[in-house]
Amino acid sequence: MNKLDTQYTDLLKTILTHGAEKSDRTGTGTLSIFGYTVRHNMKDGFPLLTTKKMAWKTMVTELIWFLRGDTNIKYLVDNNCNIWNGDAYQAYIKRYNKGEYVGKTKLLENSKKNRTLTEPFTIEEFIDKIKTDDEFAKKWGELGPLYGKQWRSWNTKQFESLNDGNFGHKYNDVQIDQIANLINDLKTNPDSRRLMVSSWNVGELEHMVLPPCHYGFQVYTRELSEGERGLLLQPYGLDPLTKEGRDRLWKENNLPTRAISLMFNMRSNDVPLGLPFNIASYALLLEIIGKIVNMVPDELIGNLGDCHIYLNQIDGVKEQIGRDYTLEERLNMVSEEIQKEFSSGIVNLPNFPNTPVWSDGGKMSCLDDFGVPRRTREPYPLPKLVMSNQVNFNEGIDEFLNSCLIMDFKIEGYQSHPTIKMPLSN
Repeated sequence: MNKLDTQYTDLLKTILTHGAEKSDRTGTGTLSIFGYTVRHNMKDGFPLLTTKKMAWKTMVTELIWFLRGDTNIKYLVDNNCNIWNGDAYQAYIKRYNKGEYVGKTKLLENSKKNRTLTEPFTIEEFIDKIKTDDEFAKKWGELGPLYGKQWRSWNTKQFESLNDGNFGHKYNDVQIDQIANLINDLKTNPDSRRLMVSSWNVGELEHMVLPPCHYGFQVYTRELSEGERGLLLQPYGLDPLTKEGRDRLWKENNLPTRAISLMFNMRSNDVPLGLPFNIASYALLLEIIGKIVNMVPDELIGNLGDCHIYLNQIDGVKEQIGRDYTLEERLNMVSEEIQKEFSSGIVNLPNFPNTPVWSDGGKMSCLDDFGVPRRTREPYPLPKLVMSNQVNFNEGIDEFLNSCLIMDFKIEGYQSHPTIKMPLSN
């Protein structure tokens, strides 16, 4: 059963019902609640929403961008991922308005002295320049020290004693690779309660185009139970008689001995647009880290602070929540022969021939037996993640990144309802 979509639509309903109307930095206005938790067991399938179509490749591209430590949109736009374009363009406009006149030049009409005027690029022109002009992209595609920078190279000062007899000391500039450290700690001290990565670098927030919305995550591991280990052994031919046989198969196939869970924390989330992305992104991160450290993905947990729906998204949200089909709408989904049976008051179900139908409620139940959905946007089963065996998961994060391509991460069995267009407020 797909519990993820149900949890998600319950959150949407909660915000619509109980949300406080608030102003926000974009000027759009929101309905907002504070504090919510989403939990998903990874054994139930990969948590990609099915009540609307999700942009899988876009999400994968952004996560790899984070893990690369990249903060420039050049990599994103080159891979057709456009979710940060608006933020980069707004940063460009702010700098332009402060006097950095990088834009297009045109001749003023009716100017006797051939005066020219510099205008900023449109967002389409700006993104085209990012794609085609490396020097322009290097300067104007930079978003500041956000997620990737903090994950892979957090700036800090390291104390060093000079041992000169006068208690002399100095501070050296160092960069901390939080992801590499996390992987090392998982391999060497998996029961640590300090398996954390933070993006919330207070000293650098003002230099980011947008302070981190998902500001940190924590990892937790535990020993697999005998039953869980037995399930992992089944494809290899479990010897139920001897522990020695089981241990031998386990060692020969390098099977995991631990489960790994991930909990991400958000200060702010655009629930209709951002949250489905964040859930899938952290699920993929959990799968990748689990593969590198040879652990089984267990639970994904999202702790959400300000959960909001922008006022201009409400119609789209109601469409995604869906509604009950009328009896007439459900009858139109089945064959004419079955519709005639309903009209006659007798329905021939496979296991219950000549079943009388005494009320509309009875007809509704019979339609259930024919597999006719009761609601619009009824959830589909969750898909399965498949990762290419060409990717190097056996060493560390850099070896993984050097060996992987965006296309190495695929979703199998993904069924979804159509995309819902909802505005993004930057």
